[in-house]
Amino acid sequence: MEVDRPLVIEHGETPRGRWLRGNRGRIAVLVALVEGILVLVGEIDWWVVALLAIAGVALYVTRGRIARREEIRHTSWIFAVSQIAVVLVPVLALVVTAFAVIGLVLLAVVALVALLRDRG
Repeated sequence: MEVDRPLVIEHGETPRGRWLRGNRGRIAVLVALVEGILVLVGEIDWWVVALLAIAGVALYVTRGRIARREEIRHTSWIFAVSQIAVVLVPVLALVVTAFAVIGLVLLAVVALVALLRDRG
């Protein structure tokens, strides 16, 4: 018989706080995904995202971690994590683009060698 994981309810936890705690990773990823797409298509400048990431981390470290209300703690964590993830999107796009260019250059070199060897 398999026992499900027990539901742990923190002292003074509200239903909204419990929901945020359970879903904060998903929410942060969703926000980062939407913002990342907006950055990649040029709707949001990368420097704005970098400033928001700095502000988000500063907010979480200075206020969010010590907030009495759990909703504020979880929301500030979501904001900080999502902004840090968005900062990584252009970096990841740059790395993927670099690999694509390297692959294309290697393919061109192989094609050139094959054509030069076949002077027929």
